[in-house]
Amino acid sequence: YDYNYKNGDWNWDNKWIVSYGLTKIKGADTQKTDDRIELNSLLGKKASGEWFYSAFFNFKTQMDTGLDPATQTVKISHFFSPAFFQFGPGMLWKKSDNLKVNIAPATSKLIVVHDHFTEFGSSFGVEQGETTRYELGAAINGYYKFNIMENVSVENILNLYSNYLEEAKNVDIDYQLNIVMKINKYLSTNFAFQTIYDDNAFRGFQTKQIIGLGVNYGF
Repeated sequence: YDYNYKNGDWNWDNKWIVSYGLTKIKGADTQKTDDRIELNSLLGKKASGEWFYSAFFNFKTQMDTGLDPATQTVKISHFFSPAFFQFGPGMLWKKSDNLKVNIAPATSKLIVVHDHFTEFGSSFGVEQGETTRYELGAAINGYYKFNIMENVSVENILNLYSNYLEEAKNVDIDYQLNIVMKINKYLSTNFAFQTIYDDNAFRGFQTKQIIGLGVNYGF
């Protein structure tokens, strides 16, 4: 859900993403395929032309318990554990609501996990025995949405982050592609792709693809 506010030189763009999915394959246990609560909030005050002074806030967590993929019994996460926060000042280039890039060279990042996940070792980058991890770095956030034909929209969301305090060359990547093909006012076919690289959580790319029939309601 998107809600954007404009008043004179001020812009305030907000995007909520909430998703949850399960899959059941014959002969196997039910597995969670999607679980996310995310808020992106971006405040801008016009500087010159298409440039704005900006401040952004990002929050991500999950709703349900996560299990170790290898065992499907050991709990490795749950609601608000982990929880990720990013915030900082920067400069926003905004052509329109559908095309914008925010550059924040002094971004704070906070990772929160419950202490029972760090009792015997680190978890999501939080050291053993700790419950939080703080990072300071640079973030670049891009958004581009366009129509490739009537009733077919393509949405691209890219988030990059580099931690100045530790291995700055290891850039965290979160890219999302959402394609919506409207059938009529209420039905659509959806394709979603997401890839994430964050070596604090997993040393390698994690990817997800979803194809489905959607029911739409606008208000």
